Amino acid sequence: MLHFGMKALFSYEKFLAMCEGLMPGDEISLLRRLDIAAEEIPPRYHSTLKKWHEFERALKNELVKIRAGRKKIDPYKYLRRDGYPEPRLYQAALQAYRNPSPLDGEKALDQERWRFLDELSQGHYFDLDLLIIYALKLLILRKWDKVYAANGPELVESMI
Repeated sequence: MLHFGMKALFSYEKFLAMCEGLMPGDEISLLRRLDIAAEEIPPRYHSTLKKWHEFERALKNELVKIRAGRKKIDPYKYLRRDGYPEPRLYQAALQAYRNPSPLDGEKALDQERWRFLDELSQGHYFDLDLLIIYALKLLILRKWDKVYAANGPELVESMI
């Protein structure tokens, strides 16, 4: 089990190596191409990935709306195709935007991503959906491992 904020137990590459031989090649190939920040996926890909990208797009759109409002510009020319509007995404984006620490703001956004992945995993046991969700969570943990390994908090604070 993975928990937000923990150190990743193993690398993403080791995770892929553990999956080798246990899954068909096309599914391994799909896991190899996962990226938490990817913008688009072809429609032939898995429905769980489609939901993830719709969520990510909707969250980024909320950030665009908040930032555009602050600059008093029209946000609609910067928005991507909407994922799905959800009031709590606006609240999460606003909380992250208002956070005085950029690092804590990014952490709040990743916590919202993690919460979404937890909801998405409901009812999935030992299937490709669960492996995709696990892989995305592992990628989030890896991102934070890199931040803390590079002494991220001090770097971000010194930039402010």
